Amino acid sequence: MPFETWSPDVDEAPLRAEPPRETAIRLARLKAEAGARKFPKAWVIGSDQVADLDGRAIGKPGTFENARRQLREVSGHAVLFHTALCVFNARLERRHERLVTTEVAFRRLSEAEIDRYLEREHALDCAGSAKSEGLGVSLLSRLHGEDPTALVGLPLIALSAMLRAEGFDVP
Repeated sequence: MPFETWSPDVDEAPLRAEPPRETAIRLARLKAEAGARKFPKAWVIGSDQVADLDGRAIGKPGTFENARRQLREVSGHAVLFHTALCVFNARLERRHERLVTTEVAFRRLSEAEIDRYLEREHALDCAGSAKSEGLGVSLLSRLHGEDPTALVGLPLIALSAMLRAEGFDVP
């Protein structure tokens, strides 16, 4: 299916005392609604992912040192990656929302493993500093979730169902 991508200007900061899963849902909705304002005759897909370590959001590190600190924190722990999806039919102002959570267990990581990983993988722009679609998978001991594409950032099983609900022939 033909599509366009567009990045909305949405403040991704969590609200005060907002649980990580609620942050993901709110941001996916805001992104879809912003897209609908720009493309008023389109079906707009908004998505966001928030990593959750014991109820605390772990954001994108931005710097090497922050990534190192994050990987030390998640070492030996399970992290929940909440991936929210919102499909917004701009013409009818109708939306479908879904949250897909993937539990990711990190191995115990040595300082040398963390440094090698960060030197080899550009992971400063992903929540939790681990790109499972790249070398980050070597940091993990287990994944558990209903949609393997959700961890990469767009749950395609859920998206397919939402598009079918809007009348698209998928496949």
